[in-house]
Amino acid sequence: MSRPVPRTVAVAAALALLTGLATPAHADTTSQRQRDFAAAADEFGVPQNVLLGVSYLESRWDFNGGTPSTSAGYGPMHLTDVRAAGVATSHHDEGTEDPRGDDARPALHPQAGPVAPPSGLQTVDEAAQLAGTDAATLRTDAKQNIRGGAALLAKYHRDLGAQDWYGAVARYSGSAGTAAAQSFADEVFDTLRTGVARTTDDGQQVSLSPAADLPVPAHAGNPADVECPRTVACESVPAPYQELPGNDYGNHDLADRPDSQKIDHIVIHDTEGYWDNVLKMAQDPTYVSWHYTIRSADGLIAQHVPAKDVAWHAGNWYVNAKSIGIEHEGFAAKGTWYTEAMYRSSAKLVGYLSRKYGIPLDRAHIIGHDNVPGTTPATIPGMHWDPGPYWDWSHYFDLLGAPLGGFGLPGSSLVTIDPDFAKNQPAFTGCDGPGTACVPRGSEAVILHSEPSESAPLLVDIGLHPKGTASTMAVDDVGSRVATGQRYAVAGVSGDWTAIWYLGQKGWFHNPRAARVAKPAIGWVVTPKPGIASVPVFGRAYPEPAAYPAAVPVQAITPLPYTLLAGQKYSSGGTVGSEYYYATTFDVADHVVVKGKLKYVQIQFGHRIAFVKADDVRILPAF
Repeated sequence: MSRPVPRTVAVAAALALLTGLATPAHADTTSQRQRDFAAAADEFGVPQNVLLGVSYLESRWDFNGGTPSTSAGYGPMHLTDVRAAGVATSHHDEGTEDPRGDDARPALHPQAGPVAPPSGLQTVDEAAQLAGTDAATLRTDAKQNIRGGAALLAKYHRDLGAQDWYGAVARYSGSAGTAAAQSFADEVFDTLRTGVARTTDDGQQVSLSPAADLPVPAHAGNPADVECPRTVACESVPAPYQELPGNDYGNHDLADRPDSQKIDHIVIHDTEGYWDNVLKMAQDPTYVSWHYTIRSADGLIAQHVPAKDVAWHAGNWYVNAKSIGIEHEGFAAKGTWYTEAMYRSSAKLVGYLSRKYGIPLDRAHIIGHDNVPGTTPATIPGMHWDPGPYWDWSHYFDLLGAPLGGFGLPGSSLVTIDPDFAKNQPAFTGCDGPGTACVPRGSEAVILHSEPSESAPLLVDIGLHPKGTASTMAVDDVGSRVATGQRYAVAGVSGDWTAIWYLGQKGWFHNPRAARVAKPAIGWVVTPKPGIASVPVFGRAYPEPAAYPAAVPVQAITPLPYTLLAGQKYSSGGTVGSEYYYATTFDVADHVVVKGKLKYVQIQFGHRIAFVKADDVRILPAF
């Protein structure tokens, strides 16, 4: 986790960093990366703090095991090489999930076709030439990677002939547009002003001292037709609301949120494709839709659908009608990592939206696509699981100003999952093909067992595995996995193991005192009312039949294939009203928001959220 450097750091140290002359005081193995930055800065004539700031906005100084980022970048300096990173899959084309998720309309299974990587993501070749080495070395050797990045920055500075380094930093972003390049440079210079220090994913201690009074040019701002904070670069790339042959239409629904329906969730996705291709999909009227896409290299945000309208992104119509969907350029499993530039832009956007629409900043309301429930038993196996186990929820919520974990008293009956991201490295398989071992790397996921033992089988998710077989360590199998920030009721403790209630059963995870992966929490839990042996669990909070007007087909309230038994407890995400947005025609005059008297409680039931009828449960405080 990053921490600010105290403002009292000596002025001399800050000046030394500005001139690129400072070196760490202790030559130990954990400060080697700091020395590598100092040496590269000196060799190529780049201010050391500028080099550190650019690298932090790209990778937070991590090496990421030599694996590529979501935009084909390698190493601390994010040198890009699409030849090595390979071709991506395409968005929403895998699995059986219907992105719209509405039984009243035929399921959508669009195909976008093959996705090729953009030709512009190839800085490693020029860096190798400037640094006197080869591309493979720059991808796999952190020290040489830093040299390559420094060489590029120095060349950009020479090419511009500028007095300061702002323009060179902006160019390093790789952005074709001025606004995005400036936004990236602004983030770098903000980091230079505040300073930062952290331990990298491979145990290196790196720090950047604060430097005040750094110049930042004035900018024109974002277009008037985008809903974005002023501190990030945004553009409008509208998704088409268009009538199609056969009484069909696409690729979203017009609405009047939040006046017509409250927006309760923000859903975090990854694109499973590269920026240029994904934006073409968003503009295809026969494809599906989401509200925003965020670019990996520089954090540029494109808005496609106004927040008032309903996009087709989450595979659950109730969630779609009550959420905003944000896609992040990247991949859930292909050994990739998300850049700091994208994390920061995303956090600023989510913070802005949460304030505008009153969405709580917690993991019950800021959810991944992998946390969206199936609508019926038949849809559960096909639900998507992005942004995947390598999305750093803890760091993301730090950027949101809403840090996770650590707010309860010892012995609390409720815990927040919060492992050390870098050190927590589950042995997943399938990142580069079925059954193949994934490259060990930091993860937000904690694995559950049926007994307090590493050798015990994983839990059974009867929805994902209808034949009753145990879950697996396949990277796409979320049936026995909890995620950072999620809250669960404690079901037992045995030595260094903690059990939680999960899909109607006890799930055990290793939680030793010296390396806790779950922290005590404060909140509310739900449990069946006295006399009720089993409570049905639902994937959507639909109204009772009597609430529907004559012209609107009644939607079935279908329970999921799980049981919430007497004595079990689950974390509450709050009480919600029952709603159904009837929108199956191009003409919005036929659209109706149905609101019922039935109340539901959102719960953290397994890896995904779920809903139970409020009349079936008690809501109790957990301390």
